[in-house]
Amino acid sequence: MTHLIETKNLTLREFKDTDVTNIYKLDSNEEVHKYLGKKPIKTLKEAEEIVSFFHQQYKERGIGRFATIEKSSGKFIGWVGLKLNLDEKEMLNGYTNFIDIGYRLLPSFWRKGYATEASLASIEYGFKKLKYNVIYGAADVDNIGSNKVLNKIGLGFKNEFMFKGCACNWYELKKENYEY
Repeated sequence: MTHLIETKNLTLREFKDTDVTNIYKLDSNEEVHKYLGKKPIKTLKEAEEIVSFFHQQYKERGIGRFATIEKSSGKFIGWVGLKLNLDEKEMLNGYTNFIDIGYRLLPSFWRKGYATEASLASIEYGFKKLKYNVIYGAADVDNIGSNKVLNKIGLGFKNEFMFKGCACNWYELKKENYEY
């Protein structure tokens, strides 16, 4: 299954095996992991496992995170996209079997509106093409930027919950409340 989403400034595509170094650059960055448990990866092998996981998501669940490329430069800026969470280890806020929107960008691409732009395109894709009825999101309460993105893309705050010792905000957007 091949997914490709184009926005004004970005291309969202499935991850390729050649993206291992891109994932390493992203997920070994301590600043990127500030609100993700502060556990950046340390090896290319770990990056390979992440890309393999993305491939597994595409194959087994029909959706996953997308490599996000800045059109003007052709540079990998991170990932954005939807994920189907099915099992206990992926449980958030007591939920399993749900779709969530997520994004992770390199710091040099923060504050450019790219997380918002790509997330809006991903949500539209989820509701229109994949026929999802609800999309969820979560962010560390202290991650002001991420919480702002979730609000900008239309997700409504539902409650606060604890995840791995961190307070997080839980958001929800139902298809009937989404404006195309």
